[in-house]
Amino acid sequence: MNKNGLLLCLLLLTGFISQEKKYIKVYLIGDSTMCPYEPKQFPIHGWGMPFANFFDHSVTIDNRARGGRSTRTFIGEGRWQLIADSLKEGDYVFIQFGHNDEAKEEKYKERYTSVPDYTTNLIKFVSESRAKKAIPVIVTPVTRMSFDAAGKIKETHVEYTTACYKVASEYKVPLIDLDKKSRDLLQKYGSDNARLLFMQLEPDEHPNYPAGLKDNTHFNEYGARRIAELVLQGLRELNLDLVKRIVIPPSKLQK
Repeated sequence: MNKNGLLLCLLLLTGFISQEKKYIKVYLIGDSTMCPYEPKQFPIHGWGMPFANFFDHSVTIDNRARGGRSTRTFIGEGRWQLIADSLKEGDYVFIQFGHNDEAKEEKYKERYTSVPDYTTNLIKFVSESRAKKAIPVIVTPVTRMSFDAAGKIKETHVEYTTACYKVASEYKVPLIDLDKKSRDLLQKYGSDNARLLFMQLEPDEHPNYPAGLKDNTHFNEYGARRIAELVLQGLRELNLDLVKRIVIPPSKLQK
């Protein structure tokens, strides 16, 4: 067989495999560090926004994360039930909560969730996903930008990250430790340069925030991309079937 004939066969085979690939959804549930934002709110981005660009046409990223939600309010508002009712075999559910669950201040009392209740809610997400033959993935809460006087990144989600590990261990759930990965990333940047990832704006720097903003929790577009890359790294480390659907850059295909 000549080269042209071989190439044609490979193209036909590739097309056949592509057609046979089952379409799936990857649901993202969580808070404002993951959720989608409207252009009028830019440059703020949740990491779920760039994450949607990492996969081929067979994957739909359904980002249901919403700002201000804890595991308790996400369930209480009926948001989880809508997803549970829609899950199909082979779908994925990425679960990342913690920021609002741990908010003990009086003004956030409606969203606060104790660690035992947080644990129970994680188990609910896991169990009800598996009941539909979907695949839950627990993601520990992404870090805040908080450094000590010596320039060392602080661990800001200790109890809730520990609860994630507990559920993941007891229920054999894939876990991505985004808490640690993001702290390691910020430590590499250092206390000054880490600001480049967050919503840190001077007055009149951006038309959507004329007064400026000093936000140590939410990411700009660049920061969201870097965090999404950490989640993708964790996904590769877990070696789940979803990895097979990651888009391969043309430059790598040519090697």
